[in-house]
Amino acid sequence: MKIGMLGAGEVALSVARHAVELGHEVLLSNHSGPEKLADALRTLGPKASAVTVVEAASAPVVLLATPWKTIEAVLKGLPDWNGRILIDATNPFLETIPKLVLADLGDQSASEIVAALAPGARVVKAFNNIVMTNFNAGAERENARRVLFVSGDDTEAKQLIADFITAMGFKTIDLGGLKIGGRMQQAGGPLAGHDFLISQ
Repeated sequence: MKIGMLGAGEVALSVARHAVELGHEVLLSNHSGPEKLADALRTLGPKASAVTVVEAASAPVVLLATPWKTIEAVLKGLPDWNGRILIDATNPFLETIPKLVLADLGDQSASEIVAALAPGARVVKAFNNIVMTNFNAGAERENARRVLFVSGDDTEAKQLIADFITAMGFKTIDLGGLKIGGRMQQAGGPLAGHDFLISQ
């Protein structure tokens, strides 16, 4: 599978590392241009390459992992999605320093807003409930497996991403659609930030 990464921060690089370990091809992009990704490419190896944002967004599966305040600019002017999968790993933080400040989204989930900015994309919410320190520590902990949640309105797309996560060794739980399930796992939701475990 070819996976484009919109963003090259901790979340994108963590998912990219797991993806290349499974043999997937990863296309990294950031707002500064491919030349700024040399260190990441050395770490990830030959399955990863640095490309433009448009090239990354043209992959069959795309991970959105950019700061919340940039998502409109990042998603504007991209190629038509035409049913390609967009994994929304964003959290609606207006600020992270000196403290976390969440955007007021009204009755919408963050992923519903992402979906509106990427018409034609099959949006799946994932990688939000777990902090990256735990994600990078691996799927197993104390004879149990860590849990990642998925949400989405397209059953086929959601299953493909669930299978991708399961192949990493994690347990997946389907929370349903973007409106309710997305809000449950995004920052500020009841499932966000916890290290959930299921006994093996």
